Amino acid sequence: MLSIIPPLPLFVLFLLLLFFSRNGFSQIHGFGSIDLKRMQAENLCNVVPPISRSTNYIALRYCSFPTEITALGVKDCICSQYMVVFQYGSAVLFNIEDHEVESYLEIVRRHASGLLPEMRKDDYAIKEKPLLVEDMQGGADYIVLKTLDTDSIRIIGSVLGQSIALDYFVSQVDGMVEEFADINRAMEKTGTFTMDRKKLLQLVGKANSNLADVILKVGLFERSEIAWRDAKYAQIYEYLREEYEVTQRFGNLDFKLKFVEHNIHFLQEVIQNRRSDLLEWCIIFLLSIENIISIYEIVWG
Repeated sequence: MLSIIPPLPLFVLFLLLLFFSRNGFSQIHGFGSIDLKRMQAENLCNVVPPISRSTNYIALRYCSFPTEITALGVKDCICSQYMVVFQYGSAVLFNIEDHEVESYLEIVRRHASGLLPEMRKDDYAIKEKPLLVEDMQGGADYIVLKTLDTDSIRIIGSVLGQSIALDYFVSQVDGMVEEFADINRAMEKTGTFTMDRKKLLQLVGKANSNLADVILKVGLFERSEIAWRDAKYAQIYEYLREEYEVTQRFGNLDFKLKFVEHNIHFLQEVIQNRRSDLLEWCIIFLLSIENIISIYEIVWG
């Protein structure tokens, strides 16, 4: 079973849990950005050696005693639990039982910041089938892999983490779109609006930072090094991005940001015109005072 947790300057912390008695499901929740250096330093014995120089994530391996085996008195250590933690806030847990989830979340939570008030959930099944002829097969809300190895875990986690991060940013932009829709409706009725310049500049900053975070921090369009080196991982990567419509959803996000940008420019012009009108009235007032003084001096010598 899989769980993802999504903020960023509120970043998004996502938890992806995968329990796979050869099958798995994903659930999506939410946190904040992760201090990977500190987390790695405190969990050195569990760190899986990186395959690249990327500092965007770390992979951790944990050994567990499955409940069924422990009940039989067998104590052989089974290293089948993994957690991949991404700097922008995604934590992906594999092969974790429900009663263990909170303890793993606490490991991430100690190094997370910008906790979100909302929790998001989703489900996605991952199945391992060693006798599969092809490397992978996709289906409705699930994927079947011939081998679920560490690189597969990294690939799956990266796409699902990016997907839920994109979900978060879409919700942020939707909030801005709704805010401007309310302003436009109010202007339609009253012929004016009450937003001040500071609030408008805050919206400008929020819109720009959301787009920058999606592209730079989440790395939505950065090619996976694992997928680049091996065609079978590239197949998984491209399938999941298509399954989650990552490119299309970013296109929708970009369209909404353009709507926000158009409204911001319009309102900036209105505010600027207001300031110009105010300055004009101030000048008229000062000229009037000057004329009155001149007339007074002429009349009264």
